[in-house]
Formats: sequence, C-alpha cells, structure tokens
Amino acid sequence: MTGIIDFLNTIFWGYVLIYGLLAVGIFFTIRLGFLQIRHFGEMFRCVLGSGATDKDGISPFQALTVSLASRVGTGNIAGVAVAITLGGPGAVFWMWMVALVGMATAYAESTLAQLYKEHGPNGMYRGGPAFYIKKALGQGWLAVIFAVALIIAFGLIFNAVQANSIAEAVQGAFGIDKSVVGIAVAALTGIIIFGGIPQIARVAEYVVPFMAGAYLLAAAWVLVANVALVPGVIGQIIGSAFGLQEAAGGAAGGIAAAMLNGVKRGLFSNEAGMGSAPNIAAVAVPEPHHPSSQGFVQALGVFIDTILVCTATAIMILLSGALPSAELTGVALTQAALGEHFGSFGHYFVAVAIFFFAFTSIIGNYAYAENAIVFLGHGSPVPVLALRVAVMAMVIWGAIQTVQTVFDFADASMGLMATINLIAIVALSGTIAYVTRDYLRQRAEGLTPTFRLADHPAVAPGASASIWK
Repeated sequence: MTGIIDFLNTIFWGYVLIYGLLAVGIFFTIRLGFLQIRHFGEMFRCVLGSGATDKDGISPFQALTVSLASRVGTGNIAGVAVAITLGGPGAVFWMWMVALVGMATAYAESTLAQLYKEHGPNGMYRGGPAFYIKKALGQGWLAVIFAVALIIAFGLIFNAVQANSIAEAVQGAFGIDKSVVGIAVAALTGIIIFGGIPQIARVAEYVVPFMAGAYLLAAAWVLVANVALVPGVIGQIIGSAFGLQEAAGGAAGGIAAAMLNGVKRGLFSNEAGMGSAPNIAAVAVPEPHHPSSQGFVQALGVFIDTILVCTATAIMILLSGALPSAELTGVALTQAALGEHFGSFGHYFVAVAIFFFAFTSIIGNYAYAENAIVFLGHGSPVPVLALRVAVMAMVIWGAIQTVQTVFDFADASMGLMATINLIAIVALSGTIAYVTRDYLRQRAEGLTPTFRLADHPAVAPGASASIWK
C-alpha cells in the first residue's frame, strides 16, 4: 500500500500538478486578460462592499476569512522556511510568481462555484467543484470521487496534521502534554463546528484578521528595524531566483532548485486550483449579485496568503542572520529567526502563531468537507454528524502521534481532487470567460453588475434559475 501511495504522489506532485497547476494558472491569466492585475482593485471593492447577506448564506468577507483560515496554516511558517532551506532566497520569488497566476485560477473555480450553487438542507447555499462537475459537466460519478477525496484529505487527515503541529508547538513552548492539548483542541473544535458553517464564519471573521494582522505587524516591525538591509534582501531574492548569485558555481542548479521549491511551497500554501476554497465561496451571498464578484474575493485570498503572509515569514528569516541548514529548517528556522529579532519572546510568538494558523485551518477545512458530505448525503443530517465526530477524533489522534503513510495518503487524495478540478475548470473555461466579460462590461458602463440567468439562457445549463433571478 505504501508503494502504491508513493507512486501516486510521485505522479501527482512530481509531474501532473506542479506543471498542471502552473499551466492552468497561465491559461486563465491569458484567457481572462490578466484580470488579476488589470482589475486588482475590483477585489477590494467586492470585499469592502460585502456587508450584504441573508439567512441562506454568509457574507463575502466571511467567505474570504474562512478560506484564509484554511489557506493560512503551518505551511506559511514552516513551509516557507523549508523552501528557503532547499531552494535559497530565490524560492520566495517563484512563490510570488505562482501566486500571481494562481489568483486567476482561484477566480475561475470560485466563480463557477457561485454560478452552480444550490439551496441545500435548511435552505443554506451549497456548492463547489462536486456540484459544478455534476451539474455543468454531467459527470456525477467523477463528482462523487472528488467529494470523497476532499473529505479524506481536508476533512480528516490534514486536520490531524494541523493538530499535531499545535501539540508539538505547545509542548515545546509550554511543556503541556500532547494528549491534553489534543483533547482541548478537539473540544474547542467541536464547540465551533457543531454550529455549522454560519458559526465557523462568525469565528473566522474575527480570529483570522487578528491572527494575520498580528503576524504582519511583527514582520512590519522587523522591516522598519532593519530598513537599511531591505534593498539587499530584495536583491538577494531576485538574484538567487535567476541564479545570479550562483553564477560562479553553475547557475542552472541554483535556478532549478529555487524554482522547484518556490513553486511547490507556493502551490501547497495558496491552494489555488485545488478545489478547496470554492466550497466556501459558494456559500457566500455575493455583493454585487454576480458570480464573478466572489471570484474576485477568493483571488484576493491567494494574494493575502502568499504575497503577504508567506513573504512576511521569508523577510523575517532573511533579515535575521539565521542560516538555514539540514538541522535548522521548518519551524525551527522560523523560531530561530524570530529569536534574533524578538529574543525569547520570538519562540513563544511562533508557538502562538502556529496555534492560531493551525486551529483556524482545522475549522476552515471542516467547512469544505461539510459541503462535500452534504453533496454525498443528499440532505441527510446523519453523515454531517458523523463527519463532525470523526473530525474531533482525528484532532485527538493527530495530536498524539504522526503516521507518515497516512499523511502521504492525504497528499494522494488531494492530488486526485486537484487533478479532477483542473480538468473541470478548463472544460468550463468558456463559461467562466463569458460570465467575466458580462461583469466587466457592466462595470465599464457604470452599472452595478447583476447576473440574471434568464438573460443568458444558454450559458450555464444546470445553474439554479431561482437563485440567479
């Protein structure tokens, strides 16, 4: 079984997804006319005007914070450090590049999720890749495979990984036994997830801005305190990205290592194209009332995750003087860097940051899995209850022990769901382009964009006429 899982991960992450996610990001960047750059301000407009909601959904700002809760995890702390260790400072540049094209992919998949959402149990909006694969492509069997893979990866195993990160950090910083930490985190998780997606959204809209804001403030202080060194660090990032600093020793190896590790860590962190964030994007009540507006909101999520939060970690490491090595990498490197900047407080700060980043990932991941279980359960409350209990059990299990084979299985599941999602959004790219042109045309005419399915009868067969009326 281990051999099969390793083979699948080699195929998915060594070939299909590293190049597939990049290729799809470039494809949508070109097809949508560099939308994420030319209409960058529209992302903020769709978030700032996002107070509108109704009993059937959550606000766009809440959807953004829930997706950020999942995107911004321990990878933003440990993953960036690993990328710098293996690929040098130039890996940061390639993380930026993959985020820029990933914003177009995130826009595309979340726009589709909005367009093909439906009313689920108790009237709440539900949607995501499983829904548009079934409704737009008519491939119900493929939608089921996607939903199962998402539940395994995001709903169960990745939450065990996050719980393990919390337990390790708390035990290391405060000496509290891992089993006690696991039970406490599971109890706190249960309090939130048993309130459903509305409860998760209410928690995320307060906790996520606080945690991200505190982390970015720490990075801003480091920048100001070391302002004279900043131009040199930026030069180091760009020079290393193109092998200029390794010219004497052979630039090709330096470029390849920087690009490979930057691309990998960037894709793992921002999740663009994975098919995860669209599950919460579909639950939002868009403002303006057009599928594209939630696409813009979720594209902003990729920008915040990688361009802001990952860069914050990279800057604090590169300005610290801490030298990455085989022994000093991951969380240890980030802790050493913040120790240089903040003294012993830096070690505690990283532990607290890991707790918030990892815990919010748990509740964000659960929100995605709930949509998938609703799709599979056809409205029955029993599968949802079972999922909630299973998530709490996985949190406790993950805090106590790590089993690498199980985590590799989660990577294979995520690789499968990402592959299915990429095929689906490329197949539906014509619909995405049409809806985007409609939105931008109305903006150009000075109108508030509104989408009525009756005005576009041929564009989205399978979309709900009662929602888009």
